[in-house]
Amino acid sequence: MLTAFARAFKTPDLRKKLLFTLGIVVIYRIGTHVPIPGIDYTAVQTCIDAQKSNTGLFGLVNMFSGGALLQITIFALGIMPYITASIILQLLTVVIPRLEALKKEGQSGTAKITQYTRYLTVALAILQGTGLVATARSGSLFPNCPQAQQVVPDPSIFTTIVMVITMTAGTALVMWLGELITDRGIGNGMSILMFISIAATFPAALWAIKEQGSLADGWIEFATVIAVGFVMVALVVFVEQAQRRIPVQYAKRMIGRRSYGGTSTYIPLKVNQAGVIPVIFASSLLYIPALIVQFSGSTAGWAAWVTKNLAQPDAPVHITIYFFLIVFFAFFYVAISFNPEEVADNMKKYGGFIPGIRAGRPTAEYLSYVLNRITWPGSLYLGLIALVPTMALAGFGANQNFPFGGTSILIIVGVGLETVKQIESQLQQRNYEGFLR
Repeated sequence: MLTAFARAFKTPDLRKKLLFTLGIVVIYRIGTHVPIPGIDYTAVQTCIDAQKSNTGLFGLVNMFSGGALLQITIFALGIMPYITASIILQLLTVVIPRLEALKKEGQSGTAKITQYTRYLTVALAILQGTGLVATARSGSLFPNCPQAQQVVPDPSIFTTIVMVITMTAGTALVMWLGELITDRGIGNGMSILMFISIAATFPAALWAIKEQGSLADGWIEFATVIAVGFVMVALVVFVEQAQRRIPVQYAKRMIGRRSYGGTSTYIPLKVNQAGVIPVIFASSLLYIPALIVQFSGSTAGWAAWVTKNLAQPDAPVHITIYFFLIVFFAFFYVAISFNPEEVADNMKKYGGFIPGIRAGRPTAEYLSYVLNRITWPGSLYLGLIALVPTMALAGFGANQNFPFGGTSILIIVGVGLETVKQIESQLQQRNYEGFLR
């Protein structure tokens, strides 16, 4: 990986792309520290210092924003509205025939779906920004801080509108910065900004573990966490690269005087076909009951049960439901993102077949069978990786946003592998020697 980056810096046009991407990243990180108007910055910092554990309901979103959410900055919402909009559009593509037709139109249809994603991102940013401002005004954003009510000194409607507009504009700016990286930089811009947001929280989280440690002034715990991190990265890389390759043979066809086909290829089915989406779905769904209890302020029996069993990440009920939700959403997302019937029809249309399997419906049934078989280990792997923060909470007293936790490590490794592959492919295009020497 380091060799690929070194070679990229020696190539003039790739060096410009890398430096451009670095400049956008610097702008993005500066924006995560600029507070929005109407916020008492001193009170916010006091509440953040008083709530070092950061085990509130907004921990996941705060991680995706690089710590900007709890500081209520102009990039407080980060890329979370865009991620949510992209997932919603992807799910609606399966349900709405119009979106499915646009997806099949190629580049023009994809551009239209991207435009819809932008509109939905702005709408979600307005909704989430309003919710964040209301939460900050009520003091629920920092429930254990005595100065939580002073975070928004002026509760007037005008101040609230300005705050929501500022955060919405910040989300739109983040979306534009990500698209700039995609067009003029390297790789997928949104993925790189997500990578930066999560990686930015690592140093503080690691140092907090060292400060809380008791063995050799915390250095034993610190070194143990680093070692666990390396082991987890190796495990995630191994599983993310694992795939089942289904061989496909294309029959030879004569069109005019030319012969087409007769080649062999394969369909790569990844073990973790769903990626990190099931973990995000399960986390978001489990936050809803606790969020309802927090905003309702109810002290009834059901509210106490939710607070004891669902709001605590180390509760046995929470762990069990979280694990099974991840397994369920893994199968659900794979079912809607990979269509065996469509793949089988395309193979049949172009004269392709799986050796030993008849074309058409038998091929679709075989693909579905193989996909279900490899999704089981993939879903169990996701569930176990996602439970690492809970084990860290018990072993090191760390918070639920443990730096080498499930969501963060999956995104870090996934984006890192994708970026390195894209850099290597561009290097290969520029340094291709050919077979004629």
